[in-house]
Amino acid sequence: MNLAQKLGHPEDAKLLIIHADDAGLSHSENQATIQALQSGSVNSYSIMVPCPWFYEMATFAKNNPNYDCGVHLTLTCEWENYKFGPVLPIAEVSSLVDQNGYFYKTRADFKNNALLSEIKKELTAQIEKALQFGIRPTHLDSHMCSAGVTPDILELYKELGTKYNLPVFINQQFVESIRLSDDKYNFENTLLADNLLIGHFSDFEKGELRHSYAQALDNIKPGFNVFLLHPAFDDFEMQGITIHHPNFGSAWRQTDFDFFTSEECQSKLKENNIQLITWSDIKGIR
Repeated sequence: MNLAQKLGHPEDAKLLIIHADDAGLSHSENQATIQALQSGSVNSYSIMVPCPWFYEMATFAKNNPNYDCGVHLTLTCEWENYKFGPVLPIAEVSSLVDQNGYFYKTRADFKNNALLSEIKKELTAQIEKALQFGIRPTHLDSHMCSAGVTPDILELYKELGTKYNLPVFINQQFVESIRLSDDKYNFENTLLADNLLIGHFSDFEKGELRHSYAQALDNIKPGFNVFLLHPAFDDFEMQGITIHHPNFGSAWRQTDFDFFTSEECQSKLKENNIQLITWSDIKGIR
């Protein structure tokens, strides 16, 4: 039986999780995520534990356990003027930070400096902090897919899922697109998302991002699909955070919010007979 059948759907069902990344990044991100969950089509989100606005979103997660909430395991910080670092003392995980004590900006710098033992300590600490706050995670996922840069780190990521009895989000094509190692990856005995749906910078540049999202829903394939988005408001806070970074920047995130809270999105889901599922559903059959 495939995943659809295990969940009580036809074998060729179009399964979809609409997932919001980066909760905890900012107040703007938090408020847009909450609204998208409450009045939109988003049915999953994950929290960045090391970020300054973690507390606000963690409080929401604790008080609203009906919404799927994952831990967005964080090992990099891509922004120019907005920085954050590990939850552990820097002395314990010094290989994960730059000379100023912040996470590296790029996956390459992270890969070239981070020790596997310190990655494990920090990611475990992030999960434990979420649990101690009272969050009951439904899954794990990885910021910037940093967990996929090498096979060893991906194995560690999978091990954490096993340790905490949580599904881990992995899409093989996405991992292979960002990989920084020629070593062989092991995707066997792993729950894989068949298709990752995500916006592309070329569509954003042409002002066609929203249209591309509608097209993606029209063309969705049978199997386990995950639509990955980053809802936030195009306000001063997000403009400051994403300065000189239009890719997944402030205006982009406003488009994510606008489309996935729209009637158009809801109509597309119905027209294309798309079955929304959650990580909680998946966790229940594993």
